[in-house]
Amino acid sequence: MRDLHQVSNVAVAIGAATLAADNTPGAIDLAGYNGAEIVLAIGVGGITFDATNKIEFKLTHSHDNSVYVDATDADVLGKTGITTGIIKALIAAHAAAAVYRFGYVGPRRFLKLLADFSGTHATGTPISATVLRGYPPTAPQADQA
Repeated sequence: MRDLHQVSNVAVAIGAATLAADNTPGAIDLAGYNGAEIVLAIGVGGITFDATNKIEFKLTHSHDNSVYVDATDADVLGKTGITTGIIKALIAAHAAAAVYRFGYVGPRRFLKLLADFSGTHATGTPISATVLRGYPPTAPQADQA
């Protein structure tokens, strides 16, 4: 078995919580890593999503952690048709917990992931997201246990 543990590091993009409104995204610094994978975990929807009452997960990136722009198809693996940085949209019933992954191959150093809520969300939806940073110039990476 190949060892992924020593050549990767995990950062929190959206802390595990039941959300009913937008999160405040923190910056994920990719300095010193040559690969990144965004892992988005979504529990059973707190509401039945539709075109008005929805959650859109928007990925932005930056060279300087100051000016952020929307990610595009050229920046993300595992998703096409990205519009305004949206890598995942919940616009229909989400009846079972699921995990989604997106590879970041863009040229910028910093990432932010926003869970953008639209409409009415009287009941929250469990959400978490991490960024797996990989291929550092030095290994092993420090344990995070």
